[in-house]
Amino acid sequence: MHEDYADSSVASIFSLFSTILGAAVKARKIPANPCAGIRVTSGEFEIENLVATPVQALRASMRLYESGLGLAGFVLGLLDFYTGSRWGELVGQQRHEYDSEARAIQIREPLKEIGGHLFKGGRRVDTSRLADLGRQPTRPVTLRRQGGRAKKGRTKTPAGTRSVELPPSIAVFYEELIDSHSFTFVLCSAEGAPLRRSNFRNRYWRPVWDGSDAEHTRSAELVQPTLPTFTFHEGRHSHSTWLAEDGIPEVARRARLGQKMKGIARVYDHVTPLMRRQILQALETRWIGSLVALTPSERTKLGEWFPHLHATFRDGQLETAPRAIAISSPLND
Repeated sequence: MHEDYADSSVASIFSLFSTILGAAVKARKIPANPCAGIRVTSGEFEIENLVATPVQALRASMRLYESGLGLAGFVLGLLDFYTGSRWGELVGQQRHEYDSEARAIQIREPLKEIGGHLFKGGRRVDTSRLADLGRQPTRPVTLRRQGGRAKKGRTKTPAGTRSVELPPSIAVFYEELIDSHSFTFVLCSAEGAPLRRSNFRNRYWRPVWDGSDAEHTRSAELVQPTLPTFTFHEGRHSHSTWLAEDGIPEVARRARLGQKMKGIARVYDHVTPLMRRQILQALETRWIGSLVALTPSERTKLGEWFPHLHATFRDGQLETAPRAIAISSPLND
């Protein structure tokens, strides 16, 4: 199984299998559990994760825009790299979960796919009615209202329940997406339905990163690969690596990713407002750097999609924007 699945998936499968055999032992169907004492992970199966550059992230997001997903695909690609959030945490975002004042997404109830069905907050999502929801107000689901569904609806770990602030430039795109439609889920299909991971991966994500070749493509135009085999989850790894390269303290990186510190650091290390500002400034600088690295034709295309970028390109603010943001950003107030 290690050839086809990640170590965590193999461990989960093996744990369930062991539980079944444990029940068989209690029922006296078998004399002992053969899974006892077996290690299911090994260093020889570990694969080094890929890390994309900011310009690769931007180019991939532009390809998602052109693939048919439009603005939703572009924003989803950017959020993968500039928030470090998991798939379900992003595609499960609803309108009421965005804090417009802090410009942050609230991660409380990620979208989960179980047995082919989608669940939000422990409740099954009726995709047949999503397109008719319009701008009807949505009431956040609390643990009290969830009752027995609380476990199914919660984040992966308690630390995963968090608020993730968006860099100013990325927040502009996210807010534009919210204003572009009236559906409940922010990152959704043209019909308002949540994106499904397997369909998204095979139809959109893999062609964006792997490109196409003459033998398998139906298009007359070949698409060069961006970073072959790169996965959506590796966007989370890239985010963490970017912050590490920018000198962000580990406690701040882990808090943003929804992870808890290990050892005594859990007691004594804390995230400060200064650390949060440093994160946003570092990410904003990387975003400007990705614009600088684009070709003139790519900048023209991006400017046609998003006219608010014209001033940045025209006035030559690409090199000076990071300093201006660091000095005058309202985040410093």
